[in-house]
Amino acid sequence: MAEEVRAPLAGNILNVLVEPGAKVQEDDELLVIEALKMENLVYSPCGGTVKEIRVKKGDKVDEDAVLVRIE
Repeated sequence: MAEEVRAPLAGNILNVLVEPGAKVQEDDELLVIEALKMENLVYSPCGGTVKEIRVKKGDKVDEDAVLVRIE
């Protein structure tokens, strides 16, 4: 079953640190969101394979938006 990684807050995507097909472990860094002029890392909640990345650098996201799917 896929795990959806959601935005912890609204902001701008500064950097995507993984690609589809990448193997990740729990707590690996997935991407960087800028909010309130601070950079916030988003971490993997589980180990698995990155199946889908729904954002790219420069995108604006709302809180709770799905960013990445991991299986």
